[in-house]
Amino acid sequence: MGMESRVLNSLSDDHLGRLAPSSSLRAKSRPRTFKSVSYTRGWLDKQPFVEGGQEWECLAEALYFEARGESVKGQFAVAEVILNRVKSPLYPNTVCGVVNQGTGKRYQCQFTYTCDGNPENINEPSAFRRVGKVARLMLNGAPRLLTGGATHYHTTAVRPSWSKKFPRTADIGDHRFYRHPRS
Repeated sequence: MGMESRVLNSLSDDHLGRLAPSSSLRAKSRPRTFKSVSYTRGWLDKQPFVEGGQEWECLAEALYFEARGESVKGQFAVAEVILNRVKSPLYPNTVCGVVNQGTGKRYQCQFTYTCDGNPENINEPSAFRRVGKVARLMLNGAPRLLTGGATHYHTTAVRPSWSKKFPRTADIGDHRFYRHPRS
């Protein structure tokens, strides 16, 4: 699967559209080239803030509630997991679908903030601007090089049962990253 994934990622969106015009193999189109990313707060602060679209909203909100206290590198890593799930046939094929999977079932959702019963209030506008930039950059095709294709993560404060079964791919900040064996 890894080879197939690399081949599909190397194709242009136009080419993919000709291969499968009635289906979406990617959640969003991406630019043809992307400048390098520096996982520092200084670099991120210099990037323009560009919001927009439901997928951006879902990713920015997830990053705010799941990773706003992490380093910039940690925020990019959490975004990678969400986008890796979008790409995997095991999960919904949109950012909003991934983020909201299982919502409505107390503590049976994929991202705890969507089903913990607490209101989702954004009380730190500067943190939201920062994760909003991460969300935009990732949706625009920033490279996913941090997590080794991870589809799961958890904080170091917990140890979910699945973490014993999935290969660990990275440790970044307070998060541990894992790849589903069938991804």
